[in-house]
Amino acid sequence: MEAAHAHDDGHDHVPSGLMRYVTTTNHKDIGSMYLWFSFAMFLVGGVMALTIRAELFQPGLQLVRPEFFNTMTTLHGLIMVFGAIMPAFVGFANWQIPMMIGAPDMAFPRMNNWSFWLLPPAASLLVLSLFVPGGGPGAGWTLYAPLTVQQGMGMDLTIFAIHILGMSSIMGSINIVTTILNMRAPGMTLMKMPLFVWTWLITAYLLIAVMPVLAGAVTMTLTDRHFGTNFFNAAGGGDPVMFQHIFWFFGHPEVYIIAIPAFGVVSQILPAFSRKPLFGYASMVYATASIAILSFLVWAHHMYTVGMPVEAQLYYMFATMLIAVPTGVKVFNWVATMWKGSMTFETPMLFAIGFLFLFTLGGFTGLVLAVVPVDVQLHDTYYVVAHFHYVMVAGALYAAFGGVYFWLPKWIGKMYDERLGKIHFWLSIIFFNIAFFPQHFLGLAGMPRRIPDYSLQFADFNMVSTIGAFGFGMAQIFFLYILLKAIRSGEPAPAKPWDGADTLEWTHLPSPAPYHSFEDPPQIR
Repeated sequence: MEAAHAHDDGHDHVPSGLMRYVTTTNHKDIGSMYLWFSFAMFLVGGVMALTIRAELFQPGLQLVRPEFFNTMTTLHGLIMVFGAIMPAFVGFANWQIPMMIGAPDMAFPRMNNWSFWLLPPAASLLVLSLFVPGGGPGAGWTLYAPLTVQQGMGMDLTIFAIHILGMSSIMGSINIVTTILNMRAPGMTLMKMPLFVWTWLITAYLLIAVMPVLAGAVTMTLTDRHFGTNFFNAAGGGDPVMFQHIFWFFGHPEVYIIAIPAFGVVSQILPAFSRKPLFGYASMVYATASIAILSFLVWAHHMYTVGMPVEAQLYYMFATMLIAVPTGVKVFNWVATMWKGSMTFETPMLFAIGFLFLFTLGGFTGLVLAVVPVDVQLHDTYYVVAHFHYVMVAGALYAAFGGVYFWLPKWIGKMYDERLGKIHFWLSIIFFNIAFFPQHFLGLAGMPRRIPDYSLQFADFNMVSTIGAFGFGMAQIFFLYILLKAIRSGEPAPAKPWDGADTLEWTHLPSPAPYHSFEDPPQIR
């Protein structure tokens, strides 16, 4: 009876404890859940990466069976992409977009809750696939046929997990697009939005376009496995190369789904700590949109070695190089934003600058791989692994770290320990380069990726790489300590924690041209 009367006192019943999060429709709560979930998955995927690196510390088979090694490479990739990096940026989107555009919440708050709560079951299925008969999926994160048809029950769980993750992404994206297009405050035109909002608008369209393509690819794999179809089975008239076309038509835009929100975060941080408006706002918007459009036109550069006609190779080579143009526009605009600025180097700025250096390096190695004859030599070697980890880790992950440090005072009302944040940055950047830079040399020397054993000539660089990987892993445990310390006992954050470097203050002003030393100094009027 008391429970029945509890609702009659004229107050809304607000659940507490765990039920608050299960039922919440608050964009900030949901953003926080995405961020914590992504960090948990980051640690799970990190343990898998360290299993791979521990096995590769020396030549020979030390720790794990080759089948388990293959499963680790598969699940590490899937968990890091779909469980760690993408949810982290969706968490940023949930927290920041309504506040940046002056909206009370996201357009569909209940759907927002559902898109998050699809993630833990999907992640559980991926991890569970390790423990079922036949072992986990051992086909690499790209799930190439015909490997996928020969795997055990773990592959079915993986396919199901990918479907659920795709549903989550599509619903989250519909929510983001609707919020941005329909719920901006009066006077905030599209070209006045902070760049982070623009990057998410573009990313959400990409997700809506390509997630169904991945769903189609894994569904065809499923029917090949269980229902007697022959989409990818050459013996039955199918074509395994068709799987690669379908997968990479999803997979290449996916790379930019990961990178573009990172561009947005960096475009908020750099102007704030340079005390200057973002240089070339309009060109940044157009460059981001053109990167997104071009990303649909270059998918087969992952497939130079499948035997496509030389004319097709030529087209994909030039189209891939074309993406370097808008990306270059962005890099030069970021540099021009810092030029002559009153820069300070707090932790978010350090991560943004680290992003700028290392993401550009990853872009250059991508340009190397765009060249057909070079790629034919380097395809499926550790050079490719080094390239995309420079883009994914030093690109997306560093931007995410920068974003957390940048917005944390706004989120929790407390400051993190600046000295510890800088230590985290330096540990991360040093150990990251120790881990991944030698992999360029391994690839150039011909070491294939996804192998548990290797020839003696590769031993030294692999040892260095493994030491770097374990150091990088330890640095992220330190990051967790910094976060918990800030939440529990951080100093109260001032109204403008970055000393007047308020992000909203700097992103909407028209940007003056930078003053060059070889011109007359600007006249003071």
